[in-house]
Amino acid sequence: MGSRNRLNISPHSWRVFSALGAVGALVVALVAWPSAPPASAAVSAGTYVVTNGGSGQCLDAGGGASGSQLTQASCGGAASQRWTLAAVSGGFRITSAAGLCAGVRDDSTSAGKVVEQVACGSTGSQTWTLVESGGNHRVVNANGGKCLNTKDNSTASGAPVQTNSCDSAATKQWSFTTSGGGNPTTTTTTTTTGGGGGPTTTTTPPPGGGVGDGPWPGDTGSVHQTTTKNAGTFFDGGLKRYYGIGDGGQGESQDPMFVVANGGTIQNVIIDAPAGDGIHCEGSCTIRNVWWNDVGEDAATFKSSSSSATYLVDGGGAKSGADKVFQHNGAGTLTIRNFQVHSSGKLYRACGNCSSSYQRHVVLDGVTARSTKVLVGINTNWGDTARFSRITVYGNTTVCEKYQGVPKGSEPKKIGEGADGKNCLYQPSDITQR
Repeated sequence: MGSRNRLNISPHSWRVFSALGAVGALVVALVAWPSAPPASAAVSAGTYVVTNGGSGQCLDAGGGASGSQLTQASCGGAASQRWTLAAVSGGFRITSAAGLCAGVRDDSTSAGKVVEQVACGSTGSQTWTLVESGGNHRVVNANGGKCLNTKDNSTASGAPVQTNSCDSAATKQWSFTTSGGGNPTTTTTTTTTGGGGGPTTTTTPPPGGGVGDGPWPGDTGSVHQTTTKNAGTFFDGGLKRYYGIGDGGQGESQDPMFVVANGGTIQNVIIDAPAGDGIHCEGSCTIRNVWWNDVGEDAATFKSSSSSATYLVDGGGAKSGADKVFQHNGAGTLTIRNFQVHSSGKLYRACGNCSSSYQRHVVLDGVTARSTKVLVGINTNWGDTARFSRITVYGNTTVCEKYQGVPKGSEPKKIGEGADGKNCLYQPSDITQR
C-alpha cells in the first residue's frame, strides 16, 4: 500500500455540525455529489417491485404455486409482483407475497437453470446478493454465482426467468422500487452454521437501534493462510475465519490477506489477527458481509487510478483498527453502507501523502460507530468530499476531519473539521449521537 497518515486526533469532543445559516443549508441541499452512486443503489431489507432493466417488465410469481418458475410480466401492481427482501448471511432471501422463496431448482450452480418459488429453507440457492451495475443491480445467486436473467435475454411479457453467467446484458440488471417497505428493518437477520447442522436463522434487535448495527457473527470454521489469496472476480468465504499473515501490528507494507480484481466481489469472510493489510481492491470492487475481528495494518485498501472507479463496502463490521480501517490510496468513490465499527481510530482516510495524488469521494450511509475517534479524514485541497446519512455514534466522535494533502515524504496538516457544505456534507438530522 502507499504511504500512511498517522492519526491526528483533535482534543475537542463531538463535532456534528458547524453552524450554517440559511444560505449554507441551501448549499448543502443543492450540492452535487461527484461520482457518487445513485440513490437507487441503497437497497435494504423491505418490500419491492423488481423491474427488468432490458424489458421494463416486472418480476412475477404467477399463480403462487410452489415449484412454479418465475416470469416477467407487465407491471400492474399485482400482489404477485411484490417481493420482500430479508437480510441473511451472504445477502438477501427474496420472498413472494405467497410466502415462498425465490431459489434455483435442484440447488443447481449451472447456467440456464429455472428460478422458481419454493418453500423457504436453508439452501444457498435461496440466497441472493445485489451487485450495483449503473443505476440497477445484478441479482447474483450465492450458491453458484450466476445472475438472474430472462431466458434467451427475452424482453417479452411472460418470458421465464432463469440463471445465467453474469455480464453487462440489460436483461441481467434489475431495479428495486419500494412497495410498502424498503427501509431497513428494526431487526437484523443473520445466518450461522454450526458443527454438523445446517444454517440456523435468528432475528435479533440491533443494540441501541442504530442502522448498520446488530450481532457479530460467529465463524463456520477457520483457515490459516500465510500467503495472499487472489480472490479474482468472485470469492465467497462461507463465513469462515481467515488469519495468518503478518504480526497483527501496524507495520508498513504488510502483504494483504486477499487481492480482489477490478470489478470483483468478496463476501462472507471473517478476518482475524494476524491479518496483514486485509483486502486490496485493485479496481472497482464490492466487499460484502466481511467482518474484521481485529484490524491489522488496514482492513481494506482501494487502489484504482481511475476517477470513475466505484468501491462498495456493504454490511459487515470492523473492530480494533488502531490507526484507520479503510485506506483510500487510489481515485474514485467509496460507499460504506450498513456497517459497524468498534474501538478504532478513523473509519476512513483518503491518503494525504501517497506517491500519486487523486480526488477522492466517500459516502457513508447506515453506519454505526462505537468508541471510534473519527469517521472520515479527507484532503480538501484536492477536492475530496464526504457525504453522510443515517449515522449513529456512541461517545465522542469527530464526524469529518479536513486535511491539506501533501507530496509523498511530507506529513499532511489538519486544517479543520465539521460540516461546511462543500467537502464535509451532512446536516444535524444525518447524525444520531447516543
